[in-house]
Amino acid sequence: MSADLIRIHPKNPPERDLLKVVEVLREGGIVIYPTDSVYGIGCDVTKARAVEKIAQYKGVKVEKANFSFIFNDMSELADYTAPLNKEIFKLLKHTLPGPFTFILNASNTVPKLFKNNKKTLGIRIPDNNIPRELVRLLGGPILTTSLHDEDELIDYTSDPELIYERFANWADIIIDGGYGNNVPSTVVDCTSGEPVVIRQGIGEI
Repeated sequence: MSADLIRIHPKNPPERDLLKVVEVLREGGIVIYPTDSVYGIGCDVTKARAVEKIAQYKGVKVEKANFSFIFNDMSELADYTAPLNKEIFKLLKHTLPGPFTFILNASNTVPKLFKNNKKTLGIRIPDNNIPRELVRLLGGPILTTSLHDEDELIDYTSDPELIYERFANWADIIIDGGYGNNVPSTVVDCTSGEPVVIRQGIGEI
């Protein structure tokens, strides 16, 4: 069955459209959506089968995967991450929402979700209203990973129409939020208490 393609304006996304996507997430579906960097693939973090399907797409086992969670704002981090020191908190406050993935020490909730001993978690609060509003309406974070292109010369697909052509028979719903970027988020490892940029992307610290 082909995925639904739904066009949503990122500046002021209509709640009725977002609720259609949230319903798919709650039913264990997989969603492709825009962020402030590249398009992402995601699901409700509590839906094990959907998590497994995304892990298969990445070619890894769930217990070995380095997924990130999308949050609506920083107040939601406490359930999934260990307490932040003052410097890291200030850094996150200064840069988020924005095109960054911060790797933080995880709380005990994360290994319970993935049935492993995972000690870290990537977190994203993108500067795009669509994924943040989805998280708000869902009432919990969305597991996310970047949508990669099969072309050896292009890392990321930015055209929603091409994304639909490729993933219509794999995903459950695809959001057309306009052309995406083809540069990923900047990844910053904060697990030692000192921020270290491990991938320079679109975000500048």
